[in-house]
Amino acid sequence: MPSPWSRPTISPETSGLLIARAHDELLAGNDDRRLDDVRPLVQDSWRRSLASLVGPEGLPTLEFASDELEAYRRAHPLAGVMDMVRALLLPGTAEDSGVVVAVGDAAGRLLWVEGDQRVRTLTGDMGFVAGANWSEDAVGTSAPGTALTLDRSVQIRGAEHFNRLVQAWSCTAAPVHDPETRQLLGMIDVTGGPEAVTPQAQLLVDATARAIESEILVARLRAQQTPPPRTPRRSPGTRAVLRILGRDRALLEVSGETGETVVELGARHAEILLLLAVHREGMSAEVLSEAVYGHSATETLRPEMVRLRRVLAPLAPGLVPASRPYRLPDGLETDAQQVLSLLDRGAHRVALAAYRGPVLPDSVAPGVAEVRESVRSALREALIEEAGIDVLLAYAETADAREDVELLRLCLGMLPARSPKRAGLVTRIERLEGD
Repeated sequence: MPSPWSRPTISPETSGLLIARAHDELLAGNDDRRLDDVRPLVQDSWRRSLASLVGPEGLPTLEFASDELEAYRRAHPLAGVMDMVRALLLPGTAEDSGVVVAVGDAAGRLLWVEGDQRVRTLTGDMGFVAGANWSEDAVGTSAPGTALTLDRSVQIRGAEHFNRLVQAWSCTAAPVHDPETRQLLGMIDVTGGPEAVTPQAQLLVDATARAIESEILVARLRAQQTPPPRTPRRSPGTRAVLRILGRDRALLEVSGETGETVVELGARHAEILLLLAVHREGMSAEVLSEAVYGHSATETLRPEMVRLRRVLAPLAPGLVPASRPYRLPDGLETDAQQVLSLLDRGAHRVALAAYRGPVLPDSVAPGVAEVRESVRSALREALIEEAGIDVLLAYAETADAREDVELLRLCLGMLPARSPKRAGLVTRIERLEGD
């Protein structure tokens, strides 16, 4: 089946340049006459974005780690209609459709992002990935967030986006409701070039939203005839995150029903927790001591484990290491793993922003050094292979990449011939090669 996303034959009535200038004047606090040429829907959304203190070049927050995202998606009411969404919005070869289709929840968090591989790579740089928050309060004017805010289908063209990082794209989105209660369940969105904001695109997205609601109702009626076995409700647990990027004294953040607690750990405890978080299957005393001390030192490790258990017991009982092998009963996230998860989803710009520096930079523990290098290498390889020039230039300014001649040469080759940034890169390359 051919793709429904064909190029439009007409251009928007108001030029993108005029809208962009009106946007700049609004951000500057000026009551410019050009704002009168911006659609009222967009003007109102811009002002709501300002009131919510949305940054005009900010990146969305990633609200789900990989495991959390999978669990949340499986339980979401829209999980059962994804095949229908793909059939209606991405017929034929989805990877070459020219658009990206996203499905999100009622809070604006993207749960599925599928479609054209090239477009997904480019939009991933601005954080348009599964798990990211694209509500209007988080990223400003965009079809997904504004459609949820207004509870109606919305089209946002290029410069109408509040966030400048998104202004290269256009999108159409529609809310999806519970077919019985009319409660908002989420939204569907199509993002791409001008083809994503034609009248036909809006009709198709609206029709898909209605078809989804009908399918949910039919599935619900079928389920009522054969009710599933009841399962006991699980009480919500705690979430723990170990922050070890760019820090020698790690922070352990534990949040739950009673609030959030942050504790700074000693260097040795941070090393042990990191290694147990990475090796979820557990580590024997011999293997763990070699990873920490560089040689078998089980007699030294054991009292250290006793002290670590005393620190963790009142804070997070689920993190108190079990023995034989040493392992964490509950999962422990790290900010390094979050960066790797962002890279896997194609959110290169967000991943770079989340990378605060090397893993426990002053640690000489062999196991930590291995983790540090694996994270650094994964970041470099992903950015070199897939990231755009703006992200690569930002990466080239980090301590990890400042003297990376291969990276600098790649940036030089990607820049336009008359780019003013070329001279600085040439100077840096010559200096590094001279040294």
